[in-house]
Amino acid sequence: MPKPLTRNSATTGRFDKRDLIYEPKHDRYRCRAGEHATWRFSSNEKGMVIHEYWSSACTKCPIRSACTTDHYRRINRWEHEDVVERMQRRIDGMPQAGRLCRQTVEHTFGTLKSSMGATHFLTRTLPRVRTEMSLQVLAYNLKRVMQILGVQPLIAAMRA
Repeated sequence: MPKPLTRNSATTGRFDKRDLIYEPKHDRYRCRAGEHATWRFSSNEKGMVIHEYWSSACTKCPIRSACTTDHYRRINRWEHEDVVERMQRRIDGMPQAGRLCRQTVEHTFGTLKSSMGATHFLTRTLPRVRTEMSLQVLAYNLKRVMQILGVQPLIAAMRA
């Protein structure tokens, strides 16, 4: 899964968060102007710990207009963002990953969707929908095993 980009700074010509360099040793960001945005506080948003960084040098920065429209460039960082960044580096190093995912996963979901009627679940409420989906996946897996092994070996394996 690629890292989500939630800001539109790049579309307006300003620096994006990707243009800032995180220095984990010092727990700070370095901006394009060479200044450091240090940790200021942490907050809890929807069960996630978010750290907020900014630099006091932003008000005197000659390239501030290319970075932010506010007085300070505030940078948010999830406490586990290093995991997301490692995953993004893996995806960048393996561009064929999306194709491989489509080959292995999309066929299964397409088959399930067509066997379910392609539009909706027949039940309501999450526990019932979860049960309906589990039954569909079980049926799909049994059909696959029958195609791969055959019916008689499957029956023999179930009796053992």
